[in-house]
Amino acid sequence: MSEPSGAIWVDADACPVPIKEMLFKAAARTGMPLTLIANHSMRVPPGDNIRFILVPKGYDVADNRLTAEVALGDLVVTSDIPLAAELIEKGAEVVNPRGDIYSVENIKARLTMRDFMETMRASGVQSGGPPPLSAKDRQKFAGVLDRYCQSRHSQ
Repeated sequence: MSEPSGAIWVDADACPVPIKEMLFKAAARTGMPLTLIANHSMRVPPGDNIRFILVPKGYDVADNRLTAEVALGDLVVTSDIPLAAELIEKGAEVVNPRGDIYSVENIKARLTMRDFMETMRASGVQSGGPPPLSAKDRQKFAGVLDRYCQSRHSQ
């Protein structure tokens, strides 16, 4: 098996600004490669280790690019549960912007709940969507990011 890469990837279309700002600071502090992928333009700070990939609009275009690029041991930030499942199969570590880690142990249950909620919405049930990103969510995400950066820095 190949050596883990240790790059950070972001499914940036739906990633909240405070989380992106945390990622930019971590990349600047550690020098770790950070790549954001989205189908609309966004500003990223200058840096040799920070890049932005603009993909064409379309169903799963950004997801497909992420799946093609991510390597064993990379960290991916996404709220997209089916994408998370694919990336876990590739050996990536996956976290959502609220700091919830997706893993082999919990991804099937997350997919089942997502599909159930999608069925409920399709039948007309109003679910209201997720609550706004809280300070506790940001803190939880920061902890996951910090542990990942420390684990890669010590290798």
